[in-house]
Amino acid sequence: MINTTELIRELIYQIRLGEDSGYEFKTLVIKGQKVESPQRDSIADELAAFANGSGGILVLGINDKTRAVEGIAQEHLDTVDQWLSNLAQAVQPPVLIETRLIEIPDFQGNPKPVVWVKIPKSLFVHRSPNGYYHRVGSTKREMPPELLARMFQQRSMVRLIRFDEQVVPNAMPDDAIDPALKTRFLRGDLPEKMQLKKPYLVAENEEQEPRLTVTGVLLLTARPTDYLSSAYVQCVAYSGTERNAEYQLDAQDCDGPVDSQIQQAFNFVKRNMKIEAVKRPGRIDIPQFDLGAVYEAIVNAVAHRDYAMHGSRIRLHLFSDRLELSTPGGLPNSLTVDSMDANSITRNETLVNLLSRYFPADPASNRQNMIERRGEGVPTILASSERLSTRRPLYEQTDNTELKLTIYAASKERNGLVMQYDE
Repeated sequence: MINTTELIRELIYQIRLGEDSGYEFKTLVIKGQKVESPQRDSIADELAAFANGSGGILVLGINDKTRAVEGIAQEHLDTVDQWLSNLAQAVQPPVLIETRLIEIPDFQGNPKPVVWVKIPKSLFVHRSPNGYYHRVGSTKREMPPELLARMFQQRSMVRLIRFDEQVVPNAMPDDAIDPALKTRFLRGDLPEKMQLKKPYLVAENEEQEPRLTVTGVLLLTARPTDYLSSAYVQCVAYSGTERNAEYQLDAQDCDGPVDSQIQQAFNFVKRNMKIEAVKRPGRIDIPQFDLGAVYEAIVNAVAHRDYAMHGSRIRLHLFSDRLELSTPGGLPNSLTVDSMDANSITRNETLVNLLSRYFPADPASNRQNMIERRGEGVPTILASSERLSTRRPLYEQTDNTELKLTIYAASKERNGLVMQYDE
């Protein structure tokens, strides 16, 4: 947590020194309920420049020329807060910011409210309204092509280093780790830091400071979306065959550590799928979907999605005639839709390894661990679902940005049981 007293002391000291690579000061001109100066796009460029670099602090209410503390009127603070939120969203992908309202003395010793904005170093490369910017000294500059190419190689989804082992800049272990979640990885008498570092749950950043990795955030935090905003599963159930809000029966955003997301999404399907029954000569239950196949599909989606794709969440949509599961990211390496049932290639090797070692499976899956590393996942989904519904599930890939699985629903009509038993 940020100590306000230390923050104010540091800021007063920095105002005396002026702007540098880590600090930017701006005066605000507000008329009515609108910020007229500085220009909206210019501040969005500043936010992106800090995020593309090593992070930094923007302070609103301080004259960057005279270093005078001009402050912001109390009645305008909500306007400024909303303005900042909109600017962060104007950058693609949106920039993560942390804001604090503090009071510091002006030259006469009178306390003036200013808005302190922290922008951490990002996992992504951000484009602001005027292009791709980074911080050079006390100014923002557009990145030259060679630097931009290198940054994309380091930070984007085509990076050479495994993305799930990358550190998350603002995920400090002492603040981010849920104590109950880390106990699953602590065994024996080795120091705790070593036990978390060895499986790549924690690593050191460029400044040799400990941070959670992407895998650490997904497994050790109570809300991964606080650090990776799209790391959740969106579930929606519809009464008909169309995606229409008027026919929505149930909806749930499955957040929490990824093993909990898997279980929540699986329970959502169990709760909302229908089970038809044929009563003569003996009762035969026909579930819409094979639960073992559904569980396997959800596990695959969560374990193998591309977490580097900002703004794209897993979508599980349940209809009267099918289940659609859309996963961010194209198939890794040379894998194709046609070769999925014969080959197994892992995108998130570290995450998959830990899920296969430390996490038990749901009993409905008839296996011991959440992930069985034998490459049988896709064949199980295809065979079990086709056996139940008589229709083979369909995998489709969209422009290397999304993989969609459609599992068709079973029914007594489709399975030929109506005439056999009900007449």
